[in-house]
Amino acid sequence: MASGRRISRQMEAMADSAPPVVKDPPPAPAKPRAPRARMMRQYDLVERVRSYNPDTDEDMLNRAYVYAMKAHGEQTRASGDPYFSHPLEVAAILTNLKLDDATIVAALLHDTIEDTEATRTEIDKLFGHEIGALVEGLTKLKRLELVSREAKQAENLRKLLLAIADDVRVLLIKLADRLHNMRTLDFVPPASRQRIAEETLDIYAPLAGRMGMQEMREELEDLSFRTLDPEAFAVVMQRLDALAERNRNLIGEIETQLSANLAKNGLAAEVTGRRKRPFSIWTKMERKSVGFEQLSDIYGFRVVLDDVPSCYRALGVVHTTWPMVPGRFKDYISTPKQNDYRSLHTTVIGPGQQRVELQFRTHDMNRIAEYGIAAHAFYKDGAGSPTELLNRESNAFAWLRHTIEMLSESQNPEEFLEHTKLELFHDQVFCFTPKGKLIALPRAANVIDFAYAVHTDVGNSAVGCKINGKFAPLSSELQNGDEVEVLTSSVQSAPPAAWESLARTGKARAAIRRATRTAMRDQYAGLGRRIVERLFARAKIEYADDKLKGALPRLARASIEDVMASVGRGEMKASDVARAMYPDYKEERIARFGGKKPEKPGAKSPPEAGKVGPAVPIGGIHSGLPVKFAPNGGAVPGDRIVGIVTPGEGITIYPIHSPALKDFEEEPERWLDVKWDIDESTPQRFPARLFVQNVNEPGSLAQIASVIAEHDGNIDNINMSRRSPDFTELTIDLEVYDLKHLSAIIAQLRAKAVVAHVERVNG
Repeated sequence: MASGRRISRQMEAMADSAPPVVKDPPPAPAKPRAPRARMMRQYDLVERVRSYNPDTDEDMLNRAYVYAMKAHGEQTRASGDPYFSHPLEVAAILTNLKLDDATIVAALLHDTIEDTEATRTEIDKLFGHEIGALVEGLTKLKRLELVSREAKQAENLRKLLLAIADDVRVLLIKLADRLHNMRTLDFVPPASRQRIAEETLDIYAPLAGRMGMQEMREELEDLSFRTLDPEAFAVVMQRLDALAERNRNLIGEIETQLSANLAKNGLAAEVTGRRKRPFSIWTKMERKSVGFEQLSDIYGFRVVLDDVPSCYRALGVVHTTWPMVPGRFKDYISTPKQNDYRSLHTTVIGPGQQRVELQFRTHDMNRIAEYGIAAHAFYKDGAGSPTELLNRESNAFAWLRHTIEMLSESQNPEEFLEHTKLELFHDQVFCFTPKGKLIALPRAANVIDFAYAVHTDVGNSAVGCKINGKFAPLSSELQNGDEVEVLTSSVQSAPPAAWESLARTGKARAAIRRATRTAMRDQYAGLGRRIVERLFARAKIEYADDKLKGALPRLARASIEDVMASVGRGEMKASDVARAMYPDYKEERIARFGGKKPEKPGAKSPPEAGKVGPAVPIGGIHSGLPVKFAPNGGAVPGDRIVGIVTPGEGITIYPIHSPALKDFEEEPERWLDVKWDIDESTPQRFPARLFVQNVNEPGSLAQIASVIAEHDGNIDNINMSRRSPDFTELTIDLEVYDLKHLSAIIAQLRAKAVVAHVERVNG
């Protein structure tokens, strides 16, 4: 796991940054068994829910409490506590989030189907279908093991998100379940402890963060950090404690000064200070490659006010009281994060020259910052289902829905896992379209990501861009506030495959892969259709799509395009298509060389294209067909050519006199009649190879290269070898327009005194 492995690399930086507080931080000690806490009583649970929901269904809560307690009976946890204490603690965590009755009841019952004799039918009967569905969704999730081999982990993550899609409360209960398990992780065997902590840091903590539940995310991260690297955790805690001792009164002093200054300016505010969390500090050290003593903003203060204008006024008060650190101001009120987080951030040089980070927000913003999607009042009358409510009110849930939509676009689980982790772990930058639409992207995203965030069609047809009015490459990394104009072309329907390695967002990578696959499939389908139509014309039988549609079951393909693509890839023969449409069809084998033995080995003659049916036109590598040229010499317009079909690769074009064709003598079904079909209005270059023997003297290579350049040839590659002191042999790969162009270059090379011999190489 990347997160776990990264942890140990910062220890040396910690040691070098200042005199160590502890010489040998202890390894994970064997934790003493904690004294057993009193379990929450029925009336405690009811009172907790009634404190925020006066209309709670007390009878249902009481029945669920008793049912779960009886169902778990004498079961115990690894700590020795009654097993029922776990669902009780999960329910307690959810009451802190002020969730609805159904969620609390489902939390009490969430392990009953898996671990007791309770059934879904019984729970439906006693508590209703809604709660039964929640409990069953959690039962399925419990069987997942997210840290495993990549394919299994990816597939399980898909299942997790699909379960969440049905009812987001499944996620909230699952996160609370994981939080309590992490709090009691010391009682779990070491091997399982490591796996659970990795799983939490890799999946559950980032997922809580993307849902806006920052408090829960931070606690999950710290608990995982403590388990995965107890030595590093101990060092960070020692440093934090030592810093707190040195600055014992700093937090109280700043709170007092800040509250007084705001009150003096007529602003009523709640000011609370705290130090950063251990894992947050550790990751910042790693990201910035600094030691602990070099970190400047260990302390953070939250200023909660009544309304948005007061937030901006309070910001002004702070900036006129203490100097601001340039570049550290962020306005997440006007441009909220995708998880609905809204606040003003700034960093100032406070008392004692200590850097202090401040956040200004309203009470509603504070509630969403702490509880995320759980802050939306699920129990409001007339709000509709939780999923419907979140669709209306939550950007965080919109991200979740978008992620789930990617499930249908990913061709394999590993691809989906990669995209989802990319989305989970990145911070954001905010950019704008020329019309002012805000686009949120991960940090280090580029214009390609921006284009696909606007619309998939914009990304697929992008050919250039302007950033803040200036032309820039599509790979340009975007900064906060950039205005980006994407230039498109209708000629480009699919992006270059190389873009996938440049894109940073899962959406862009998925779209590029999908467009590349579609373009390749269209090429194979186009080739397959030409092969099939050519065979039908040669056999003098009628081809029609309607007739092929009726034969699809015999070919075990879902569509005509699937059939054509299979033929183009070499997975199916055109004769198989003919037999499926016309059962009486008999394939006539045509002698590839007209029954005559070639005059010399390797000098093959292709079939008489004009006599056996229409040849497949070849327009070059950009012709819309999967075409490549002979690897050792290529082919150019003017050559008589033949095509060899390679399954899964397409057509390879050879000149008819290529010695390589003898390798395919025993595979006549792979031979394809082809002809050149070049558009003279859009000239393109084709590959060729020359063998040159030149005099070994200074400047000879320059003369040869000059001849090729003067005649508009393009050198791709040169290999040199010396067989004698006086001569050097060159193998030159170059690009030319046609055979006439190549012949002119050869003639000019022969005219040079430094050239002893030149000939074309045919692969």
